[in-house]
Amino acid sequence: MDDIRMRPIGVINSPFTDRADMPIQPCGACDVAGRIVLEEALAPGLTDLEGFSHIYLLYHFHMSRGFDLTVVPFMEPAERGLFSTRAPRRPNQIGMSIVRLERIEGNILHILDVDVLDGTPLLDIKPYFKTFDAFPEAISGWAESHQSEAGRVRSDKRFVDPKK
Repeated sequence: MDDIRMRPIGVINSPFTDRADMPIQPCGACDVAGRIVLEEALAPGLTDLEGFSHIYLLYHFHMSRGFDLTVVPFMEPAERGLFSTRAPRRPNQIGMSIVRLERIEGNILHILDVDVLDGTPLLDIKPYFKTFDAFPEAISGWAESHQSEAGRVRSDKRFVDPKK
């Protein structure tokens, strides 16, 4: 396969400057305010987005290096396959969060429930559709019994140093 090249379309700003002690999901960052500074030339692409309450952010885990195919995730003491987790150290360092969209001012998006590191490069924004994107019958595999913990669990150093 050929390499895929992407360039950031903006940057995500948040109050989190250290990868340790961060929320591990947006539900652990309830009401935490952040903003996205989109490249000014791309601002016309924000037309009609303000009518959405939530948006997907696709971003680059710019501080992550390397990966392991099995990891011990934050909410589980057992080792799990990488692709059954949302661990940040991945073959392609792509992250995803659903955040609340508070307002848009020009090329600046004000967001809530932000759970990413300050300065994270943004790759894309997509609207959240409640009829397409919510599956109440979904099953969450090994994490089924741990989902209620996601709001209180904080990150630690386990995915910071690739040498462990």
